[in-house]
Amino acid sequence: QVQLVESGGGSVQAGGSLRLSCVASGNSDSRNCMAWIRQAPGQEREVVAGLYIGRDSTVYADSVKGRFTISQDNAKNTLYLQMNSLKPEDTAMYYCAADPRGPQPRPTILSPAWYRYWGQGTQVTVSS
Repeated sequence: QVQLVESGGGSVQAGGSLRLSCVASGNSDSRNCMAWIRQAPGQEREVVAGLYIGRDSTVYADSVKGRFTISQDNAKNTLYLQMNSLKPEDTAMYYCAADPRGPQPRPTILSPAWYRYWGQGTQVTVSS
């Protein structure tokens, strides 16, 4: 079992920055791949960034590429999402998610349905 607890959300003006954190606990073998997934009201969930623990490779949605950076601190069992140049359309609930399976193609990693474990989410609101 895996527990994921997000923090760092809040309200910011367009052009601002926020850093989200996700502290993971439980079976480390069950969180081989981790990601940040968002959902705005009335919209489908979107994987914005993902990575494999202990590896350098990262995957980003086109909508956030160049503005968001996903990173990990294995010593602290923490996943981060640095969000810069925020836009009103980035407003959403942001979830940390994890899955135990090995490396997958990019389309799979960017599929929200693929992730087995989810946190409760942290709200990000960007005003214009």
